[in-house]
Amino acid sequence: MRDFDYKKSLGQNFLVDENVKKKIVSSANIDEKSLIIEVGPGKGAISKYLVKLGVPVVAFEIDTRLKDELSKIENLEVIYGDFLNVDLNSVLSKYNYENVHLIANLPYYITTPIITKVMKINEVSEMIVMVQKEVGERFMSKPGFKSYNSLSVFLQYYFDVSEVCKVNRSCFVPVPKVDSIVVKFVRKKELLKVNDIDKFFKLVKDSFKQKRKNLRNNLKSYDLNKLESILFNLNKDLTYRAEQLSIEDFVYISNNI
Repeated sequence: MRDFDYKKSLGQNFLVDENVKKKIVSSANIDEKSLIIEVGPGKGAISKYLVKLGVPVVAFEIDTRLKDELSKIENLEVIYGDFLNVDLNSVLSKYNYENVHLIANLPYYITTPIITKVMKINEVSEMIVMVQKEVGERFMSKPGFKSYNSLSVFLQYYFDVSEVCKVNRSCFVPVPKVDSIVVKFVRKKELLKVNDIDKFFKLVKDSFKQKRKNLRNNLKSYDLNKLESILFNLNKDLTYRAEQLSIEDFVYISNNI
């Protein structure tokens, strides 16, 4: 496919480095009871390795021009269409499995929507995603760092998040303008007890609404006197910014507000 017309609108930068492909596949904790979902297989660079693991592999590809290339890979089921519009539970119901592993090379414009869709599906026990380096660092970020944001909290509430490897831009064709990183998410077996998950997510989102502003400014619509009392129990106050609060802090506040 030397003359393939790469579409910038689809974020098509195909991985060509064999070592990185192998690292991605070997980092997955696959066993005989696993089902693999691959989002954006492209030309099948990683798919070719995944099908050798001996478990079902279902790939979702939006670009139908890749049908001929992907049809050459045995034991790979490909569903053509936008992954965000797919009823994933309906797809999963066709298979027997105990755990689902999502593996994806995600373009920037669709990274957050896909991860947000998948993170609340309990059957997905592990995600291994390749994203822009800056984005991946936000996923793993901790309190006190500028890269720490609401998505850091949401993801780390559900998953243990760690780096698999950094990926230089030269590992792709065409070469993108930025470097990438492979990040691994392993679903936590026990979650912190949250009384109302919707309230928890709203509190986190509101707290990070304007990152440079403190909690007093971002949470004006809340009972500030009550908040002040709750924060006092955490040895904090309304002058703190959201990036100074841990996941445990947000859970405590949400459960007591």
